[in-house]
Amino acid sequence: MSWDWFTDPDYWASRLAFQRVLAALYLIAFLVAVNQFRALIGTNGLLPVPRFVRRVPFRRAPSVFQFHYSDRFFAAVAWTGAVISAALVLGLCDSVPVWASILVWAAPWVLYQSIVNVGQIWYSFGWESLLLETGFLAIFLGPADTAPPVPVLWLLLWVLFRVEFGAGMIKMRGAPCWRDLTCLYYHHETQPMPGPLSWYFHHLPKPLHRLEALASHATQLVVPFALFAPQPAAGIAALLILVTQAWLVASGNFSWLNLLTMTLALSALDSHLLPFSAPTLAEPPLWDRVLILVVTALLLVLSYRPARNLFSGKQLMNYSFDRLHLVNTYGAFGTVTQIRHEVVIEATDEPELGPDTVWREYEFKGKPGDPRRRPRQIAPYHLRLDWMMWFASLSSSYADAWLEPLAEKLLAADPETLKLLRHDPFEGRPPTFLRARLFRYRFTTPAERRATGEWWVRTPRGPALRAGRLGPDGAAVAAE
Repeated sequence: MSWDWFTDPDYWASRLAFQRVLAALYLIAFLVAVNQFRALIGTNGLLPVPRFVRRVPFRRAPSVFQFHYSDRFFAAVAWTGAVISAALVLGLCDSVPVWASILVWAAPWVLYQSIVNVGQIWYSFGWESLLLETGFLAIFLGPADTAPPVPVLWLLLWVLFRVEFGAGMIKMRGAPCWRDLTCLYYHHETQPMPGPLSWYFHHLPKPLHRLEALASHATQLVVPFALFAPQPAAGIAALLILVTQAWLVASGNFSWLNLLTMTLALSALDSHLLPFSAPTLAEPPLWDRVLILVVTALLLVLSYRPARNLFSGKQLMNYSFDRLHLVNTYGAFGTVTQIRHEVVIEATDEPELGPDTVWREYEFKGKPGDPRRRPRQIAPYHLRLDWMMWFASLSSSYADAWLEPLAEKLLAADPETLKLLRHDPFEGRPPTFLRARLFRYRFTTPAERRATGEWWVRTPRGPALRAGRLGPDGAAVAAE
Protein backbone atom coordinates (compact mmCIF):
# COMPACT_ATOMS: atom_id res chain seq x y z
CA MET A 1 0.00 0.00 0.00
CA SER A 2 1.34 3.41 -0.99
CA TRP A 3 1.18 6.23 1.54
CA ASP A 4 2.00 9.03 -0.93
CA TRP A 5 -1.43 10.57 -0.46
CA PHE A 6 -1.14 10.74 3.33
CA THR A 7 1.01 13.89 3.63
CA ASP A 8 1.38 17.16 1.74
CA PRO A 9 4.50 19.31 2.27
CA ASP A 10 2.76 22.27 0.55
CA TYR A 11 0.98 22.88 3.87
CA TRP A 12 4.13 23.01 5.99
CA ALA A 13 4.00 26.80 6.49
CA SER A 14 0.25 26.90 7.13
CA ARG A 15 0.55 24.05 9.62
CA LEU A 16 3.30 25.95 11.45
CA ALA A 17 1.29 29.22 11.47
CA PHE A 18 -1.80 27.35 12.65
CA GLN A 19 0.08 25.75 15.55
CA ARG A 20 1.68 29.01 16.66
CA VAL A 21 -1.61 30.96 16.73
CA LEU A 22 -3.53 28.10 18.33
CA ALA A 23 -0.92 27.87 21.09
CA ALA A 24 -1.23 31.63 21.66
CA LEU A 25 -5.01 31.30 22.03
CA TYR A 26 -4.52 28.42 24.46
CA LEU A 27 -2.19 30.70 26.43
CA ILE A 28 -4.82 33.45 26.59
CA ALA A 29 -7.49 30.96 27.67
CA PHE A 30 -5.35 29.66 30.53
CA LEU A 31 -4.46 33.19 31.65
CA VAL A 32 -8.17 34.08 31.69
CA ALA A 33 -8.72 31.06 33.93
CA VAL A 34 -5.85 32.05 36.23
CA ASN A 35 -7.12 35.60 36.64
CA GLN A 36 -10.83 34.91 37.12
CA PHE A 37 -11.43 31.44 38.55
CA ARG A 38 -11.33 32.28 42.27
CA ALA A 39 -14.21 34.73 42.04
CA LEU A 40 -16.28 32.70 39.58
CA ILE A 41 -15.78 29.00 40.35
CA GLY A 42 -13.26 28.85 43.19
CA THR A 43 -13.99 27.37 46.61
CA ASN A 44 -15.62 30.64 47.67
CA GLY A 45 -16.71 31.69 44.20
CA LEU A 46 -20.13 32.45 42.77
CA LEU A 47 -20.57 28.88 41.46
CA PRO A 48 -17.99 26.80 43.35
CA VAL A 49 -16.43 23.78 41.66
CA PRO A 50 -16.56 21.63 44.85
CA ARG A 51 -20.34 22.04 44.99
CA PHE A 52 -20.61 21.23 41.28
CA VAL A 53 -18.56 18.01 41.35
CA ARG A 54 -20.53 16.73 44.35
CA ARG A 55 -23.68 16.59 42.24
CA VAL A 56 -22.28 15.94 38.73
CA PRO A 57 -20.39 12.66 38.15
CA PHE A 58 -17.22 12.20 36.10
CA ARG A 59 -19.05 10.58 33.18
CA ARG A 60 -21.06 13.78 32.67
CA ALA A 61 -18.19 16.19 33.27
CA PRO A 62 -14.78 14.55 32.74
CA SER A 63 -12.19 16.58 34.63
CA VAL A 64 -9.14 16.14 36.83
CA PHE A 65 -11.04 18.21 39.38
CA GLN A 66 -13.46 15.34 39.86
CA PHE A 67 -10.68 13.59 41.80
CA HIS A 68 -9.41 16.58 43.75
CA TYR A 69 -10.14 20.26 43.97
CA SER A 70 -8.52 23.14 45.76
CA ASP A 71 -7.90 26.67 44.56
CA ARG A 72 -4.18 26.00 44.72
CA PHE A 73 -4.55 22.88 42.56
CA PHE A 74 -6.69 24.76 40.03
CA ALA A 75 -4.09 27.50 39.81
CA ALA A 76 -1.38 24.87 39.27
CA VAL A 77 -3.39 23.28 36.45
CA ALA A 78 -4.03 26.62 34.75
CA TRP A 79 -0.44 27.81 35.11
CA THR A 80 0.85 24.47 33.78
CA GLY A 81 -1.36 24.89 30.72
CA ALA A 82 -0.10 28.45 30.27
CA VAL A 83 3.56 27.42 30.48
CA ILE A 84 3.12 24.56 27.98
CA SER A 85 1.20 26.87 25.63
CA ALA A 86 3.96 29.48 25.85
CA ALA A 87 6.55 26.83 24.99
CA LEU A 88 4.49 25.88 21.92
CA VAL A 89 4.20 29.53 20.87
CA LEU A 90 7.98 29.85 21.06
CA GLY A 91 8.48 26.72 18.97
CA LEU A 92 10.37 24.87 21.69
CA CYS A 93 8.67 21.61 20.71
CA ASP A 94 9.07 21.92 16.93
CA SER A 95 11.79 19.28 16.62
CA VAL A 96 10.70 16.70 19.17
CA PRO A 97 9.82 13.13 18.12
CA VAL A 98 6.29 12.51 16.90
CA TRP A 99 5.26 10.71 20.09
CA ALA A 100 6.52 13.63 22.18
CA SER A 101 4.66 16.13 20.00
CA ILE A 102 1.45 14.18 20.59
CA LEU A 103 1.96 14.24 24.35
CA VAL A 104 2.87 17.92 24.47
CA TRP A 105 -0.16 19.01 22.42
CA ALA A 106 -2.42 16.65 24.39
CA ALA A 107 -1.46 18.32 27.66
CA PRO A 108 -3.21 21.72 27.14
CA TRP A 109 -6.20 19.93 25.64
CA VAL A 110 -6.64 17.70 28.71
CA LEU A 111 -6.05 20.57 31.13
CA TYR A 112 -8.40 22.99 29.41
CA GLN A 113 -10.99 20.23 29.01
CA SER A 114 -10.87 19.80 32.78
CA ILE A 115 -11.50 23.51 33.30
CA VAL A 116 -14.35 23.78 30.79
CA ASN A 117 -16.19 20.75 32.14
CA VAL A 118 -16.43 22.23 35.65
CA GLY A 119 -16.75 25.85 34.52
CA GLN A 120 -20.56 25.71 34.43
CA ILE A 121 -22.32 28.75 32.96
CA TRP A 122 -19.09 30.77 32.82
CA TYR A 123 -17.66 28.28 30.29
CA SER A 124 -20.81 27.57 28.29
CA PHE A 125 -19.89 29.47 25.12
CA GLY A 126 -19.18 28.11 21.67
CA TRP A 127 -15.57 29.28 21.61
CA GLU A 128 -14.74 26.90 24.47
CA SER A 129 -15.91 23.87 22.48
CA LEU A 130 -14.24 25.24 19.35
CA LEU A 131 -10.91 25.57 21.14
CA LEU A 132 -11.18 22.02 22.45
CA GLU A 133 -12.24 20.51 19.13
CA THR A 134 -9.49 22.35 17.27
CA GLY A 135 -6.98 21.56 20.00
CA PHE A 136 -7.77 17.86 19.78
CA LEU A 137 -6.96 17.83 16.05
CA ALA A 138 -3.74 19.76 16.70
CA ILE A 139 -2.50 16.80 18.75
CA PHE A 140 -2.08 14.81 15.54
CA LEU A 141 -0.57 17.44 13.21
CA GLY A 142 2.99 16.41 14.08
CA PRO A 143 6.16 18.42 14.74
CA ALA A 144 7.60 20.93 12.29
CA ASP A 145 10.12 18.53 10.72
CA THR A 146 7.47 16.00 9.61
CA ALA A 147 5.15 16.36 6.64
CA PRO A 148 1.60 17.57 7.51
CA PRO A 149 -0.95 14.70 7.52
CA VAL A 150 -3.70 15.26 4.98
CA PRO A 151 -6.52 13.56 6.98
CA VAL A 152 -6.01 16.01 9.86
CA LEU A 153 -5.95 18.96 7.45
CA TRP A 154 -9.27 17.81 6.02
CA LEU A 155 -10.73 17.47 9.50
CA LEU A 156 -9.70 21.06 10.26
CA LEU A 157 -11.57 22.17 7.14
CA TRP A 158 -14.60 20.20 8.34
CA VAL A 159 -14.52 22.13 11.62
CA LEU A 160 -14.25 25.44 9.75
CA PHE A 161 -17.11 24.45 7.47
CA ARG A 162 -19.38 23.71 10.44
CA VAL A 163 -18.46 26.98 12.15
CA GLU A 164 -19.31 29.08 9.11
CA PHE A 165 -22.18 27.12 7.60
CA GLY A 166 -23.76 26.55 11.01
CA ALA A 167 -23.69 30.28 11.71
CA GLY A 168 -25.20 31.00 8.30
CA MET A 169 -28.01 28.47 8.65
CA ILE A 170 -28.99 29.64 12.13
CA LYS A 171 -29.31 33.18 10.77
CA MET A 172 -31.48 32.13 7.83
CA ARG A 173 -33.73 30.16 10.19
CA GLY A 174 -33.75 32.93 12.80
CA ALA A 175 -34.82 36.54 12.86
CA PRO A 176 -36.55 37.90 9.73
CA CYS A 177 -34.09 40.79 9.74
CA TRP A 178 -31.39 38.42 8.47
CA ARG A 179 -33.51 37.61 5.45
CA ASP A 180 -34.39 41.23 4.70
CA LEU A 181 -30.76 42.27 5.42
CA THR A 182 -31.60 44.73 8.22
CA CYS A 183 -30.15 42.95 11.31
CA LEU A 184 -27.01 45.05 11.22
CA TYR A 185 -29.06 48.19 11.68
CA TYR A 186 -29.06 47.08 15.35
CA HIS A 187 -26.35 44.48 15.92
CA HIS A 188 -23.34 46.75 16.42
CA GLU A 189 -25.21 48.59 19.18
CA THR A 190 -26.86 45.60 20.87
CA GLN A 191 -24.09 42.97 20.65
CA PRO A 192 -22.86 41.61 24.01
CA MET A 193 -19.73 43.76 24.30
CA PRO A 194 -19.18 46.54 21.76
CA GLY A 195 -15.62 47.53 20.93
CA PRO A 196 -13.94 50.89 20.34
CA LEU A 197 -15.04 50.98 16.69
CA SER A 198 -18.59 49.68 17.22
CA TRP A 199 -20.04 53.20 17.49
CA TYR A 200 -18.62 53.99 14.03
CA PHE A 201 -19.85 50.69 12.57
CA HIS A 202 -23.33 51.40 13.95
CA HIS A 203 -23.43 54.75 12.17
CA LEU A 204 -22.49 53.40 8.76
CA PRO A 205 -25.13 54.16 6.09
CA LYS A 206 -27.94 51.61 5.99
CA PRO A 207 -27.03 50.42 2.47
CA LEU A 208 -23.62 49.40 3.86
CA HIS A 209 -25.33 47.54 6.70
CA ARG A 210 -27.34 45.62 4.12
CA LEU A 211 -24.15 44.90 2.22
CA GLU A 212 -22.57 43.63 5.47
CA ALA A 213 -25.47 41.22 5.97
CA LEU A 214 -25.32 40.05 2.36
CA ALA A 215 -21.56 39.47 2.60
CA SER A 216 -22.11 37.51 5.80
CA HIS A 217 -24.62 35.23 4.08
CA ALA A 218 -22.32 34.67 1.11
CA THR A 219 -19.29 33.91 3.29
CA GLN A 220 -21.18 31.58 5.59
CA LEU A 221 -23.53 29.80 3.20
CA VAL A 222 -21.64 29.62 -0.10
CA VAL A 223 -17.92 30.11 0.46
CA PRO A 224 -17.47 27.19 2.94
CA PHE A 225 -18.22 24.64 0.21
CA ALA A 226 -15.20 25.90 -1.75
CA LEU A 227 -12.93 24.89 1.14
CA PHE A 228 -13.12 21.33 -0.16
CA ALA A 229 -12.33 22.31 -3.76
CA PRO A 230 -8.84 21.96 -5.29
CA GLN A 231 -6.38 24.80 -4.88
CA PRO A 232 -6.40 27.70 -5.44
CA ALA A 233 -10.19 27.73 -4.83
CA ALA A 234 -9.82 26.43 -1.26
CA GLY A 235 -7.20 29.04 -0.47
CA ILE A 236 -9.30 31.86 -1.92
CA ALA A 237 -12.26 30.69 0.18
CA ALA A 238 -10.04 30.74 3.25
CA LEU A 239 -8.87 34.27 2.44
CA LEU A 240 -12.49 35.45 2.16
CA ILE A 241 -13.20 33.94 5.57
CA LEU A 242 -10.11 35.65 6.99
CA VAL A 243 -11.32 39.03 5.69
CA THR A 244 -14.85 38.68 7.08
CA GLN A 245 -13.57 37.44 10.44
CA ALA A 246 -11.18 40.39 10.61
CA TRP A 247 -14.20 42.65 10.07
CA LEU A 248 -15.87 41.00 13.07
CA VAL A 249 -12.73 41.45 15.16
CA ALA A 250 -12.79 45.17 14.36
CA SER A 251 -16.49 45.62 15.08
CA GLY A 252 -16.86 43.85 18.45
CA ASN A 253 -15.47 41.69 21.25
CA PHE A 254 -16.13 37.97 20.81
CA SER A 255 -13.41 36.47 22.97
CA TRP A 256 -11.15 34.29 20.79
CA LEU A 257 -13.98 33.06 18.51
CA ASN A 258 -13.01 35.12 15.48
CA LEU A 259 -9.25 34.62 15.83
CA LEU A 260 -9.74 30.88 16.27
CA THR A 261 -11.90 30.79 13.13
CA MET A 262 -9.13 32.67 11.32
CA THR A 263 -6.63 30.16 12.68
CA LEU A 264 -8.66 27.33 11.16
CA ALA A 265 -8.72 29.22 7.86
CA LEU A 266 -4.91 29.33 7.88
CA SER A 267 -4.86 25.55 7.54
CA ALA A 268 -6.42 25.86 4.07
CA LEU A 269 -3.58 27.97 2.65
CA ASP A 270 -0.94 26.08 0.68
CA SER A 271 2.51 27.07 -0.54
CA HIS A 272 1.04 29.20 -3.35
CA LEU A 273 -0.44 31.60 -0.79
CA LEU A 274 2.16 31.11 1.94
CA PRO A 275 5.34 30.91 -0.19
CA PHE A 276 7.79 29.78 2.48
CA SER A 277 10.32 27.13 1.64
CA ALA A 278 9.78 23.94 3.57
CA PRO A 279 12.80 22.08 4.93
CA THR A 280 13.33 18.43 4.15
CA LEU A 281 10.41 16.76 5.90
CA ALA A 282 10.25 13.25 7.32
CA GLU A 283 7.21 11.07 6.82
CA PRO A 284 5.20 10.18 9.96
CA PRO A 285 6.00 6.70 11.33
CA LEU A 286 3.61 3.88 10.48
CA TRP A 287 2.08 3.75 13.98
CA ASP A 288 1.25 7.45 13.74
CA ARG A 289 -0.41 7.04 10.37
CA VAL A 290 -2.56 4.21 11.72
CA LEU A 291 -3.44 6.28 14.78
CA ILE A 292 -4.48 9.23 12.63
CA LEU A 293 -6.69 7.02 10.47
CA VAL A 294 -8.37 5.58 13.57
CA VAL A 295 -8.97 9.07 14.97
CA THR A 296 -10.29 10.23 11.58
CA ALA A 297 -12.74 7.32 11.44
CA LEU A 298 -13.91 8.04 15.00
CA LEU A 299 -14.50 11.72 14.29
CA LEU A 300 -16.36 10.98 11.06
CA VAL A 301 -18.70 8.68 12.95
CA LEU A 302 -19.20 11.30 15.65
CA SER A 303 -19.85 13.90 12.95
CA TYR A 304 -23.17 12.32 12.00
CA ARG A 305 -25.26 14.21 14.55
CA PRO A 306 -23.59 17.60 14.05
CA ALA A 307 -23.93 17.19 10.27
CA ARG A 308 -27.60 16.27 10.60
CA ASN A 309 -28.07 19.26 12.91
CA LEU A 310 -26.90 21.65 10.17
CA PHE A 311 -29.94 20.76 8.07
CA SER A 312 -32.40 20.27 10.91
CA GLY A 313 -35.39 22.55 11.27
CA LYS A 314 -34.61 22.57 15.01
CA GLN A 315 -30.94 23.44 14.61
CA LEU A 316 -29.00 23.64 17.87
CA MET A 317 -26.40 26.35 18.39
CA ASN A 318 -23.10 25.80 20.22
CA TYR A 319 -23.94 22.30 21.40
CA SER A 320 -21.67 19.37 22.20
CA PHE A 321 -22.95 15.87 21.49
CA ASP A 322 -20.12 14.25 23.47
CA ARG A 323 -18.58 15.05 26.84
CA LEU A 324 -15.11 15.62 25.38
CA HIS A 325 -16.24 18.28 22.88
CA LEU A 326 -14.73 16.30 19.99
CA VAL A 327 -17.31 17.28 17.34
CA ASN A 328 -19.72 20.13 18.05
CA THR A 329 -22.30 22.41 16.53
CA TYR A 330 -21.73 26.14 16.20
CA GLY A 331 -23.63 29.29 15.38
CA ALA A 332 -24.50 32.68 16.80
CA PHE A 333 -27.03 35.50 16.58
CA GLY A 334 -29.95 33.59 15.14
CA THR A 335 -31.87 36.45 16.71
CA VAL A 336 -30.66 40.02 17.05
CA THR A 337 -32.05 42.24 19.79
CA GLN A 338 -33.11 45.67 18.60
CA ILE A 339 -32.98 47.38 22.01
CA ARG A 340 -30.03 47.25 24.39
CA HIS A 341 -30.49 46.96 28.12
CA GLU A 342 -27.80 46.93 30.78
CA VAL A 343 -27.87 45.90 34.42
CA VAL A 344 -26.19 48.62 36.49
CA ILE A 345 -25.13 47.71 40.04
CA GLU A 346 -25.10 50.48 42.62
CA ALA A 347 -24.46 50.65 46.36
CA THR A 348 -24.36 53.13 49.20
CA ASP A 349 -22.53 53.30 52.52
CA GLU A 350 -25.25 55.33 54.22
CA PRO A 351 -26.69 53.66 57.36
CA GLU A 352 -30.33 54.02 56.28
CA LEU A 353 -32.15 54.36 52.97
CA GLY A 354 -34.15 57.42 52.11
CA PRO A 355 -35.24 59.58 49.19
CA ASP A 356 -31.93 61.45 49.29
CA THR A 357 -29.70 58.37 49.44
CA VAL A 358 -26.64 58.75 47.24
CA TRP A 359 -26.02 55.60 45.20
CA ARG A 360 -22.62 54.96 43.65
CA GLU A 361 -22.07 52.74 40.62
CA TYR A 362 -19.70 49.81 40.21
CA GLU A 363 -17.87 50.03 36.88
CA PHE A 364 -17.10 46.87 34.91
CA LYS A 365 -14.00 46.42 32.77
CA GLY A 366 -15.68 45.74 29.46
CA LYS A 367 -19.44 46.08 29.47
CA PRO A 368 -21.08 49.49 28.96
CA GLY A 369 -21.49 51.57 32.11
CA ASP A 370 -20.48 55.22 32.30
CA PRO A 371 -21.96 56.85 29.15
CA ARG A 372 -18.77 58.92 28.73
CA ARG A 373 -16.53 55.88 28.67
CA ARG A 374 -15.62 54.67 25.20
CA PRO A 375 -16.15 50.91 24.64
CA ARG A 376 -12.91 49.00 25.13
CA GLN A 377 -11.09 46.43 23.01
CA ILE A 378 -11.03 43.30 25.16
CA ALA A 379 -10.91 40.33 22.76
CA PRO A 380 -9.22 37.93 22.44
CA TYR A 381 -9.13 38.18 26.23
CA HIS A 382 -12.47 37.19 27.73
CA LEU A 383 -14.26 38.94 30.60
CA ARG A 384 -16.65 36.22 31.70
CA LEU A 385 -18.66 38.20 34.25
CA ASP A 386 -19.09 41.16 31.89
CA TRP A 387 -20.33 38.83 29.16
CA MET A 388 -22.87 37.16 31.45
CA MET A 389 -24.13 40.56 32.60
CA TRP A 390 -25.35 41.08 29.02
CA PHE A 391 -27.37 37.86 29.26
CA ALA A 392 -28.72 39.01 32.64
CA SER A 393 -30.06 42.13 30.93
CA LEU A 394 -31.97 39.95 28.44
CA SER A 395 -33.68 37.80 31.07
CA SER A 396 -33.33 37.30 34.81
CA SER A 397 -33.38 33.54 34.20
CA TYR A 398 -29.80 33.78 32.90
CA ALA A 399 -28.68 35.20 36.26
CA ASP A 400 -30.80 33.26 38.74
CA ALA A 401 -27.83 31.16 39.87
CA TRP A 402 -25.26 33.91 40.33
CA LEU A 403 -26.64 37.48 40.48
CA GLU A 404 -27.71 37.31 44.14
CA PRO A 405 -24.43 35.63 45.17
CA LEU A 406 -22.65 38.44 43.27
CA ALA A 407 -24.59 40.99 45.31
CA GLU A 408 -23.54 39.21 48.51
CA LYS A 409 -19.87 39.25 47.46
CA LEU A 410 -20.02 42.98 46.70
CA LEU A 411 -21.78 43.73 49.98
CA ALA A 412 -18.98 41.85 51.73
CA ALA A 413 -16.35 43.66 49.61
CA ASP A 414 -14.90 40.29 48.60
CA PRO A 415 -11.40 41.07 47.22
CA GLU A 416 -11.47 38.40 44.50
CA THR A 417 -14.82 39.61 43.19
CA LEU A 418 -13.70 43.23 43.23
CA LYS A 419 -10.72 42.24 41.05
CA LEU A 420 -13.19 41.48 38.26
CA LEU A 421 -14.35 45.10 38.27
CA ARG A 422 -12.76 48.22 36.83
CA HIS A 423 -13.85 50.53 39.65
CA ASP A 424 -15.03 49.92 43.20
CA PRO A 425 -16.58 53.20 44.43
CA PHE A 426 -15.91 52.21 48.05
CA GLU A 427 -12.21 51.37 47.61
CA GLY A 428 -12.43 47.98 49.29
CA ARG A 429 -14.84 48.96 52.10
CA PRO A 430 -18.16 47.08 52.40
CA PRO A 431 -21.20 49.16 51.46
CA THR A 432 -24.35 49.00 53.58
CA PHE A 433 -26.94 48.57 50.82
CA LEU A 434 -26.78 47.41 47.21
CA ARG A 435 -29.23 47.37 44.31
CA ALA A 436 -29.27 46.64 40.58
CA ARG A 437 -31.20 48.67 38.03
CA LEU A 438 -32.05 48.03 34.41
CA PHE A 439 -31.23 50.78 31.92
CA ARG A 440 -32.00 51.22 28.24
CA TYR A 441 -28.75 52.04 26.40
CA ARG A 442 -28.33 53.39 22.88
CA PHE A 443 -25.38 54.86 21.05
CA THR A 444 -25.36 58.63 20.84
CA THR A 445 -25.95 60.18 17.45
CA PRO A 446 -22.97 62.00 15.89
CA ALA A 447 -24.57 65.32 16.92
CA GLU A 448 -25.06 64.14 20.51
CA ARG A 449 -21.51 62.84 20.60
CA ARG A 450 -20.13 66.24 19.50
CA ALA A 451 -22.30 68.11 21.99
CA THR A 452 -21.81 65.93 25.09
CA GLY A 453 -18.68 63.82 24.49
CA GLU A 454 -20.73 60.75 25.44
CA TRP A 455 -20.82 57.43 23.64
CA TRP A 456 -24.09 56.25 25.15
CA VAL A 457 -27.46 57.63 26.15
CA ARG A 458 -29.09 55.67 28.96
CA THR A 459 -32.59 55.73 30.44
CA PRO A 460 -33.67 53.90 33.62
CA ARG A 461 -36.22 51.14 33.09
CA GLY A 462 -36.72 49.72 36.59
CA PRO A 463 -35.17 47.48 39.25
CA ALA A 464 -33.23 44.36 38.34
CA LEU A 465 -32.44 43.49 41.96
CA ARG A 466 -34.20 45.13 44.89
CA ALA A 467 -32.13 47.11 47.36
CA GLY A 468 -30.75 44.84 50.07
CA ARG A 469 -28.16 44.50 52.76
CA LEU A 470 -26.05 41.68 54.15
CA GLY A 471 -27.83 39.63 56.81
CA PRO A 472 -26.24 38.05 59.88
CA ASP A 473 -25.70 34.78 58.01
CA GLY A 474 -23.85 36.52 55.16
CA ALA A 475 -26.79 36.29 52.75
CA ALA A 476 -28.36 39.33 51.11
CA VAL A 477 -31.74 40.33 52.53
CA ALA A 478 -34.17 42.88 51.17
CA ALA A 479 -34.11 46.32 52.73
CA GLU A 480 -37.10 47.07 54.89
